[in-house]
Amino acid sequence: MKMNDKKLIAFDLDGTLSQHRTPVPDGNIAVLRALSEKYKLIMVGAGNCNRIWEQLGRFPIDIIGCYGMEYAEYDDKTGTLSVKSSADVPCDRESIISRCATLRERYGYTEYAGDSVVFHKSGAWTFALLGSDARIEDKLVFDPTRAKRKLFYDDVKATFPDYTVFLGGSSSFDMAPAPYDKYYALDSYCRAHGLAHSDVVFFGDDTEPGGNDYSVYSSDFDFVKVDDYTKFPEYAKFLL
Repeated sequence: MKMNDKKLIAFDLDGTLSQHRTPVPDGNIAVLRALSEKYKLIMVGAGNCNRIWEQLGRFPIDIIGCYGMEYAEYDDKTGTLSVKSSADVPCDRESIISRCATLRERYGYTEYAGDSVVFHKSGAWTFALLGSDARIEDKLVFDPTRAKRKLFYDDVKATFPDYTVFLGGSSSFDMAPAPYDKYYALDSYCRAHGLAHSDVVFFGDDTEPGGNDYSVYSSDFDFVKVDDYTKFPEYAKFLL
């Protein structure tokens, strides 16, 4: 990795800079501030831009959200985050619910709390195996290693060929309309800003097939795999 050539440092959030949906530790924020003095920084997340920004404690950074379906820029003068673009991809909800019901019958997930499928404004959606109203404690112990979902991950992909399928959280499949994923998002950003892939290094943790960082990890972007978010300063020190 030729660090003299780097212009943009891109980051995943959960598992890379913090625990899932928890504030980023002060030590990691301090490293981001130091990096921002030398490089352009950007977040590339699965969630929407405002949620990511709040989790970052409103750190001054541009954000690509929802796998590239949303983009927001930080305004230094006003100290605010402004959404510049937001995709709204229509989907056939009836067909999606029906196909998910078939998968539930096939693999024995016919009992669930609340809704089987959670639809998002962007056109992305979540196949919640335990249901939308499942208790958080049940979700956390259901499939932490993803072994249960890996058994039929390929079948889910084949059932929804028009979506990018992610192993979301510990009990669901997250679906983004094709071609949206983090590689597509970061590549699109580079094209729009005149950057080569060699100008970029990405920090992420979710690198197995089905993980939401896998598309970048398996590409030509330079990638730093973070195995412990509490040690992020150690992973990043070579840039400083």
